[in-house]
Parts: sequence; C-alpha cells; structure tokens
Amino acid sequence: MAGMRRLALSTLLVRDYDEAIAFFTGALGFTLEADTDLGAGKRWVVVTPAAAPGGGLLLARADGEQQQAAVGRQAGGRVVFFLHTDDFARDHAHMREAGVHFREAPRHEAYGTVAVFEDLYGNPWDLLEVAA
Repeated sequence: MAGMRRLALSTLLVRDYDEAIAFFTGALGFTLEADTDLGAGKRWVVVTPAAAPGGGLLLARADGEQQQAAVGRQAGGRVVFFLHTDDFARDHAHMREAGVHFREAPRHEAYGTVAVFEDLYGNPWDLLEVAA
C-alpha cells in the first residue's frame, strides 16, 4: 500500500470530561489539544503527551450502561497504554507527587525501566523509559 499511515488517536472512555482533562493535563503533564462542544452534552476532547508528535487520546464520556461499565476496564485489566519517557525518575516522582497510584515499584527489565500505574479510572498503564 502506498502512502504513510500512523495511529492518530485512541478513545478512552471517561466518566466526566473535566475530571479527565484535569488528571491528564495535571498529573500526567499532557497537553489539551482540543475541547470542542458538539452539542447534546458531547465534546471532542483530545489530550496528547506534551513532547510527543502524533498519537493522543480522545476522551469520550461514557454514554449508556455498556460504555459506563467499560470505564476503567478498557482492556479487561491488562495494561492498555504505554507512556514512554526520556527520564523515568523525573516523571515517576512528578506523578507520585500528583497522586497517581503506582501498582508496583519501578523495575529494571531488558527493555528498560518500567512501573505500572493507574489512570483516574483504574486502567493500567506502563510508564516506560526504553533502554538505550
């Protein structure tokens, strides 16, 4: 296939737009790229890691019982997102100070330094500094 492709956004179901924006921009240091009112209580809300070109999250308020039941269980308990950093110690300290819950102490693996943390809904993420 010709042309360039990249994954631009992944949808993350949230309970509330504003609490999710506060968590991602405050605790994780993401940038709010878009917050557009779509009417009928819906918004187009996109957050991205501050220094990363491309890829971001579309924060989508859960609508209906099925979506509400999936909040915090996006991947059935598996790590669903991998947040890469160029300075694990700096970001780990900032996130802990901001109240982010880490499920484990940092560990060193062949691929880098990693620790699993939870977003405000309990979805597991990896904070990862890839080994050089």
